[in-house]
Amino acid sequence: MGIELSLSNALWLLHDISQDMVHDEDKELSPRQLTILLTVYLETPPHTVRGLARKLNVSKPVITRALDAMSVAGYLKRRRDKEDLRNVLVQRTVAGALYLEKLAEIVQTRTAELRT
Repeated sequence: MGIELSLSNALWLLHDISQDMVHDEDKELSPRQLTILLTVYLETPPHTVRGLARKLNVSKPVITRALDAMSVAGYLKRRRDKEDLRNVLVQRTVAGALYLEKLAEIVQTRTAELRT
């Protein structure tokens, strides 16, 4: 059920979604932070700092810095894995789910506008 877009329309869609996100009152996320947030919400848990770093092909400090910002915003939280204290588990929050729900609504709206 893919949507076919011309290259120009694809870029306009990305532009319009980004513009809506910039004007949103919620905290802005970098592309890296958004990718981490989407990964945690769309893929089956558990998620660890180590696992996210491996999946996104970045270092653990890169993930940690992104998680620091998203934890302050309340979009994700971290806790030590009680079974293996070396692991840090990354967990979803209500605020993160609401942020992504609003983002999904923006994508739906902007995609519908392209078709008209």
